[in-house]
Amino acid sequence: MAASNNTEKEEEAILSLANKLRWDLGVDLHDIVIESIYEDATRIARKTVEIKGEQRGYYLDKSIDKIVTSRLLGFPIMFLVLAVVFWITIAGANYPSRLLSGLFLDTIHPFLKGFAANIGMPHWLTGVLVDGAYISVAWVVSVMLPPMAIFFPLFTLLEDLGYLPRVAFNMDSLFRKAGAHGKQALTLSMGFGCNAAGVIATRIIDSPRERLVAIITNNFSLCNGRWPTQILIATLFIGSAASPHWAGILSAGAVVGIAVLGIFFSLVVSWGLSKSILKGEASAFSLELPPYRPPRILKTLYTSLIDRSVFVLWRAIIFAAPAGVVIWLLANIQVSGSSLAEHFIHWANPFALLFGLNGVILLAYIIAIPANEIVIPTILMLTVVSTGIIGMGEGAGVLFQSGSLADIKDILQAGGWTLMTAVNLMLFSLLHNPCSTTIYTIYKETNSLKWTLVSTFLPVAIGLTVCFFVTQLWRLFML
Repeated sequence: MAASNNTEKEEEAILSLANKLRWDLGVDLHDIVIESIYEDATRIARKTVEIKGEQRGYYLDKSIDKIVTSRLLGFPIMFLVLAVVFWITIAGANYPSRLLSGLFLDTIHPFLKGFAANIGMPHWLTGVLVDGAYISVAWVVSVMLPPMAIFFPLFTLLEDLGYLPRVAFNMDSLFRKAGAHGKQALTLSMGFGCNAAGVIATRIIDSPRERLVAIITNNFSLCNGRWPTQILIATLFIGSAASPHWAGILSAGAVVGIAVLGIFFSLVVSWGLSKSILKGEASAFSLELPPYRPPRILKTLYTSLIDRSVFVLWRAIIFAAPAGVVIWLLANIQVSGSSLAEHFIHWANPFALLFGLNGVILLAYIIAIPANEIVIPTILMLTVVSTGIIGMGEGAGVLFQSGSLADIKDILQAGGWTLMTAVNLMLFSLLHNPCSTTIYTIYKETNSLKWTLVSTFLPVAIGLTVCFFVTQLWRLFML
């Protein structure tokens, strides 16, 4: 036992001395060693290998990398690229969204209502199927499809070009300074597509401690299901605060800010875990950058529209239909003169208002645990019910007479939404529990109920804390 304690003390002393030398020297010895190896390999290759045809492309890649991975320009370029992607998404999604909402809500919904009445369908069945399941699906398609059909092809294009590995390269040093593994930058990038996929991607990290840190913090990456929510709310409330010429840029900047904030929380939480319950040294690894590739348009369109947009939309529809049924039942089952939804919303409102949210938002996030994609449609349907703007089943298409995003904003403002509510929803959308698929994936990857619960409730605690302080500061300075 004494020998074991002595060994641990010796290891701690060696680690302490190594850290002291590293900080005193002001350099990363691992990077120096790896760079020297690659320099030697390059020198040997130049003497023994003759490159024909591809030499110009090789040096062009190196020239571009000197710019996009430089300490001075790497991050500004990354933020600019993301901002351009979001601006194109926001500017291009409004018109097709208006067309879809007009088709599904102004045309098809009244037709289905009339058809149900003509065949003598019972009122409750019409409500469940048409005013519940169908309306929920219609809102999902109208609100989510246009931004996804624009955003995912652009995001896939960046992947195919080889730019995303450069983003991971830029963030590598930040994660190592936070006590996490450099490969966490790669799993974070994967989480921007799907958090469950990001959790599975942590298998590339050999250290169990660092892999667990990456799993717990992956939820801070905005997944497919949360991008449309961020883009829509930023467009409705933040972009509208500026002139039409600047609205798209301001909205895109807000979404970029939320995405960067997610990276910040990932780093902070990784550092906190590495210094407390998951204490340890960060491992070193070498990240090789792939060559830049010309975009393959057809493959990009297939990957983004079929593998991502349609997959995410189909998943949203699968969960939206039963969620719409649940919402209709909550809105129509009466207890003591009020619906079940109204009872919960009124009960939760005092608590939710402390965090700049409301009871509708809290109920929507409970219903949307199976999939983040249905948060906005659920909020819209619950707001319609709770405010009494129009009865559930009296023709939701009336709300979209002009079919524009302004109609959605009118619904939310009728539910008491302000700019503060929108900002807090964007924050809570970033900082809340993972979806059920991700929670199940975390359990399967960790085989631990303890770490699954930590991964589930830690983001919620952070989200409520952040929203609380934002709300109190907002009210303090706005008053």
